[in-house]
Amino acid sequence: MLLYRIIFFLYQLYLYLGYKPIESVSDEQLPSCTVIVPAYNEGKQVWQTLLSLADSNFPEKKLQLIAIDDGSKDDTWYWIKKAKEQLGDRLAIYQQPQNKGKRHALYRGFKLATGEIFVTVDSDSIVKPDTLRNLVSPFVTNENCGAVAGNVHVLNKAKAIIPKMLNVSFIYNFEFMRSAQSKLGSVLCTPGALAAYRKDVVLECLPEWINQTFMGQPSDIGEDRAMTNMILKQGHEVLFQKNAYVLTNVPETYKGLYKMFIRWERSNVRENIEMAQFIFKNFRNGSKTGARLLFLNQWLNILTVYPFVILMMIFVLTHPLMFLSSTLLSILMLSSFPVIFYAKKYNVTGSVWAYSYSILYAFGLFWVTPYSIATVKKGGWLTRDLPKKK
Repeated sequence: MLLYRIIFFLYQLYLYLGYKPIESVSDEQLPSCTVIVPAYNEGKQVWQTLLSLADSNFPEKKLQLIAIDDGSKDDTWYWIKKAKEQLGDRLAIYQQPQNKGKRHALYRGFKLATGEIFVTVDSDSIVKPDTLRNLVSPFVTNENCGAVAGNVHVLNKAKAIIPKMLNVSFIYNFEFMRSAQSKLGSVLCTPGALAAYRKDVVLECLPEWINQTFMGQPSDIGEDRAMTNMILKQGHEVLFQKNAYVLTNVPETYKGLYKMFIRWERSNVRENIEMAQFIFKNFRNGSKTGARLLFLNQWLNILTVYPFVILMMIFVLTHPLMFLSSTLLSILMLSSFPVIFYAKKYNVTGSVWAYSYSILYAFGLFWVTPYSIATVKKGGWLTRDLPKKK
């Protein structure tokens, strides 16, 4: 397993070194774009999100903004209306009669959208002025591009320790791992925080996407990974734009963190099962080997979870001191590359949070993946409910 990890890492490193983001095309070349912002119990943050989108360096005549309140129980609708007052006809707002989930809010936005490119942005995120134009430029330069993933950084990293840790993790996962996947035209997930899709590609899979089920129940999680899967299945490439930045809020507590990870892991298992149905078929022209290697790596991570947990428990019971020392040594070795990567691109001070994040995951979150696999049938967003009143 160690040898495999080293080989696969070197393969990713090779791909990463050959990656370059697409430069922004001219205003005349930019396609028309519809940005959809679904919101649920987001409060004032959705107002800031919408204003940041309106401030984009993007031709106003080519930009349509849509905000959809998914039956929030707080003052989200008030802040959406406040944004409407400021932006006027530039922003269209809608309110779901009841909370039906993010997938249904996005579906309504897709049906209302008129742009050639659909962009989805989470309501707790802020984009930079050149984000949208950089995000949609690959659709102009690559006719087979069906979707583009944005570059997600952490917005609230100054507020708590967990966001500081996650910021290093996000940067490594996006700027290194998704860069490598992009070289293969096979980014496995376009993030909800920022993603773009070609209109006709979305409309092709929209009925299947909105009616997707898992084990006989409607799918209410993993809408971003599901959409990505269906676009790959159509034979299109899914790319990553490192120069399309979005800052998003992440959980600041341990409880919020593990709930987010449980949702992600359940979605990962579900969509890997779906991916197995087409990945070894002739699903697109050109090379398919890289996409298949990424898929096999995903499944190897899933299949080794329970054996590793069992071995870990045996190790803890029989050689506790050796377990502790070997785990800490492994963390030091495996986390050093993310540390070096972050330090070289940003700063040394923030890079050391990669070590503390690995320690937290090894000792405090190791149970998330096996639990998520065992409860994969369960759905639910888990992280958007309001605090219960005492």
